[in-house]
Parts: sequence; structure tokens; C-alpha cells
Amino acid sequence: MTDAVVPRAEDFDEIAALLALAFHHVGLDPAVQEVERPLFEPERSLLVRDGGTAVAHAAAFSRDLAVPGVDVPAAHVTMVAVAPTHRRRGLLTGLMRRQLREIRDAGREPVAVLWASEGRIYPRFGYGSAAQRLMLAADTTGLRLPAPTPAEGTLRLARPAAHRHELARLYERTRADRPGWSRRDERWWAYVLADAKSGRGGATERRVLLHEGPDGLDGYALYRTKEGWAGEVPRGEVQVGEVVAATPEAYLALWRLLLTVDLTRRLSFPVAAVDEPLLRLVDEPRQLAPQLADGLWVRVVDVPTALAARRYATDVDVVIEVTDELLPENTGRWRLVGGPTGAECTATTAPAALACDVRALGELYLGGTTPAALTATGRVRELLPNTLPTLTPAFTWHRAPSPMEVF
Repeated sequence: MTDAVVPRAEDFDEIAALLALAFHHVGLDPAVQEVERPLFEPERSLLVRDGGTAVAHAAAFSRDLAVPGVDVPAAHVTMVAVAPTHRRRGLLTGLMRRQLREIRDAGREPVAVLWASEGRIYPRFGYGSAAQRLMLAADTTGLRLPAPTPAEGTLRLARPAAHRHELARLYERTRADRPGWSRRDERWWAYVLADAKSGRGGATERRVLLHEGPDGLDGYALYRTKEGWAGEVPRGEVQVGEVVAATPEAYLALWRLLLTVDLTRRLSFPVAAVDEPLLRLVDEPRQLAPQLADGLWVRVVDVPTALAARRYATDVDVVIEVTDELLPENTGRWRLVGGPTGAECTATTAPAALACDVRALGELYLGGTTPAALTATGRVRELLPNTLPTLTPAFTWHRAPSPMEVF
């Protein structure tokens, strides 16, 4: 077996086959491969072969991530797989450790982010659950929203690809206000809007519902529908992919239609935000059947750069003692001084007011939890009295992080 090497662009198909094997996909769809291939960054990938056969792989995409107040470059870790025949040999551990070291040494990205196939895998590499999501599985029968108002504008249905540039502008306009959303260039919009038949699961093609207010497009929803019957009674389902709205009127109008599509009685939306307004708008939120699940996991790769990059809801001046077994450069005491308009973080020998491991910093980074909440885990310890009451508000944000896009 060889050590991990940087693959070539032409190795993509073999890597895709390994991923299909590991994630139990039924074959390789050429249409899917066509949109995924341009995303592949071979120079950011690590491949292990055994006798010429690909047996383990890990990669990253180069994208910006919205964090509280700003964008930061973030390594979007992805395409991680080990062949069933080569499990329990330390291949995953070797790949993840080397990847973290290379991200750190490159000096471009202070954080890494991923979706976890299993929650137990990535905490051992310092990743923390940073943005949870709600999975909605609604019974829409009789579910009511507030009555429409004249200011709600107009709705129309269209094919998503025909409106890519309009969707991109609106998404980018709203993304800055929602931690956890990643920047999308043309390649990523092609990927998000791709609609291969193999990915529909028996549902219709993807549609886009557009909302136009006084100033033009201010909301859209990507969704499918799936036929269903119980005898002669319609039981169809609306499958919502993403909802983006710049105004409350657009948001309400989009959901009013999605919840009342003819011949449907169910609605699924697996990437709702934990502060999703819909839960406050419907007359019976229990019918949405929300279930909490993990979404984005964040790994702080460069502690001072990462902490200085984001903004803080209130003024903060604190010394934090951090431990990081995999990237020892992060271990030490760091003075964080900042607030809503900026921050700086520098090494110090001053006494620490708070101590935590690097995983806890990842959980805190997007504002999805607080230092006070993490004290029960033992990964955050208050060293100076009354630190938590003043520090906890600083790490929050006015909107919860939202893990809307799987990459």
C-alpha cells in the first residue's frame, strides 16, 4: 500500500467509484459526474492506493463561508471515504491529520468545515458541531398561515436554470446575514441546480418558485413534488430544498404556496434553520414535526486568525487558554479583544479567564451555542469568576447559523 499522494484530474472517475462504494450509491450517473467534475480540486485531494486500486481519499473545496459579521476562507472538507476492505487500518486518521496540517501550513484558511456522515468520526480531529438544523416532516392538512396582505407581491413558477443569475444575486444578497452559508460561483450554482433523474427518488423535476416584490425578485424556493395516494385520497408530498427570502412578505408568500399545493398532504424540509420563522407562523407548529440534527462541523485551524476574523455581538476582552493535540501551534493563551465592528487576537502570558479545547472553539465559532452551554461538557472551564455571563452574549449572533447546502 502506498502513502497518500496528490491525485490527478483524470483520477476523478476512480475516486467517484470509491465514494459510490463507501456510501452505497447505485452506480455512477454520468449526468451527476458532469456537474461534480468541475468542482474537484485534485491539488487539494489526498489519495491512497493499494496495488493500484484507490482505497482511501479525502479532499477539500476552496470556498468562502459566512460567519458572524463577515466571510472567511474555509476549507470545505469533502469526498472522504475508505474502502470496506481497508477499514481499521488508520487510513482515515492519516488522511485527516495530514489534511489539517496542509491547511494550516498553507495559511489561507483559518477554519475547515464539513458535513459528517457519522457524528462520532470527526470530534477526534477537533471538529465541533457548529450549526444544527431542523428536519421538518409536516402534515399540511389544515395547517394555516396568517392571511395574505396586499404587500406580498406576486408568485410565479419557473425552471431554475433559466433564472440562475437572478437566484445567485438574491442568494448573495441574503447570505451575508446568515452564518453557515457558503459562497457559490458559477460551478457551484450549476451543481446546486443540477437535476439528474437518478437523484429525484421518484419525485418530479426541480422547480423554482419566485416571489417578486416592489423592487423585483426578493424570494425563491427550490422544491419538488411526489405523487402519493391512500386509496382515492391524495397523499402527495412537497419536498423543499431551500428557501431564500429577503423580506418577511416574500417568506410568508412562498411558504403559503408550498404548504397548500393541490393533491399534497405532506411536506419535507430537511435543512430548516433552528430559528426558522415558519415555526412561529403556522397555527399548529407541532404538525411540522421538527427533529433536531447536526449539520455543519467546524474545525478551527488557526486560532488567532479565526477568532480575529469573525465579529462579536457585544464587546469582549478575554484571555482564553486553548489546547489542540493535532495542531500544537494553537495551544496556548490568546487574548481576544473585539466587538461588532472588528476584533484582534494575540498570544499572551496573562492569566486565562477561560480554558477550552479546540473542538469547543469550533462549536462556538458560528454562534450556534455559547460558552456557558459548553461548560457542562467539560470542554469549557471558567477560570476567573463571572467570565461566562459577560462572554456568553459576545459569542452569540442575531441569527442562528444555518447549514443549508450539503457539499
